[in-house]
Amino acid sequence: MLQNNDVFPSLTFARVGGGEIHLPADLAGWFGVVLFHRGSWCPYCNAQLAAFARAADKFAGEGIKVVSVSVDDREKSEMLVEKHKLNFPVAYGANARAVSAVTGAFVNDDPVCLQATGFVLSPEGQVVTAVYSTRAIGRLMPDDVLGFVRHLKSLAKN
Repeated sequence: MLQNNDVFPSLTFARVGGGEIHLPADLAGWFGVVLFHRGSWCPYCNAQLAAFARAADKFAGEGIKVVSVSVDDREKSEMLVEKHKLNFPVAYGANARAVSAVTGAFVNDDPVCLQATGFVLSPEGQVVTAVYSTRAIGRLMPDDVLGFVRHLKSLAKN
């Protein structure tokens, strides 16, 4: 498992809409939120991702970028993005076991997927908090992330 102050590992994923997502490089200079979601079939993940999409303006105002990653294929991921009008990069086709090996995320065996896992990263790419779940519930939510980042910024000013 990644601990606070660990540098987030370098990972590359295919991106809905084309190209690739490079973590943590694509979040450099911003507070970053990395969400591993179980898949488009998970109602809890759908609710979480939709909530992050609705919070986009608040996140932009606080200098926070969001990225989500799953094992879903391109078509399922494209439909998820369209369904919830996700306005942040969504990666697909992740190798659950390889991602787990470097991040500590739990893996569900049937269907094979990453369990809900969330990281808040500093602008330098270090983990400032991690939330690991062993099942469908227990995950980062937008209001928690906003409050936490605001708190970190206030500590940095003092």
